[in-house]
Amino acid sequence: MTELRFHEMPDGRRIAYRFATGGGPTIVFLPGYMSDMAGGKASAVFDWAVSQWRTCLLVDYSGCGESSGDFADGTLSRWRDEVLALIEALCPGPVVLVGSSMGGWLMLLVALALPAERRAGLVGIAAAPDFTTWGRSDADKARLAAGETVYEPNQYGPEPTPTHPGFWADGQEHLLLGDDIGLDCPVRLLHGQADPDVPWEVSMRLAAVVRSADVQVTLIKDGDHRLSRDQDIALLLRTVAALVGEAG
Repeated sequence: MTELRFHEMPDGRRIAYRFATGGGPTIVFLPGYMSDMAGGKASAVFDWAVSQWRTCLLVDYSGCGESSGDFADGTLSRWRDEVLALIEALCPGPVVLVGSSMGGWLMLLVALALPAERRAGLVGIAAAPDFTTWGRSDADKARLAAGETVYEPNQYGPEPTPTHPGFWADGQEHLLLGDDIGLDCPVRLLHGQADPDVPWEVSMRLAAVVRSADVQVTLIKDGDHRLSRDQDIALLLRTVAALVGEAG
């Protein structure tokens, strides 16, 4: 089943996914903002899972990659519900959620929506919870609150990166860093200290407010935001492998 497939949501949205069957908890990779399952980290995790006969799920959120929909309609709530629908349809047992950047925020929201016995572990890669707050100037917040889309330069592509008011408003309803996050599963956070987009201190804040006692933060001194160099991918795969192994 490793080929591209689609899951249809009740309103007709077609959510693209790839699924590899195997043993252990299901590894679910959650891409970052405007990213998709064709990215280097997602592909590396999936290929590793296939080679190790581990169950793995890759997802394209609606409006991203091969999924239907308009990116402008995307919100954390909408994408969380898509991920949960796929987990419900394909993954009856425990899951290890791996979230990159915005996917790290989504990882937490998905985990909080799952029963405790299904949370085998979390791996955040430059996790960016609450970035609608700390990642925005007061001027941008005012424009977004007034219903205006805000664009900023995109160092990873030719087109500017949009933040739509619907996404921003929904994000403000899902802020997590200001209070205890009621998750008790193992949590592993990887973050580059040369990350220009998400300060590494965000991972430290997250580690402090997650209730679990089994939280480890790994800082990569020369690591950038993407953490997609060979050595970064190797670290990610070691981290996932250890969590999956601990969970059986």
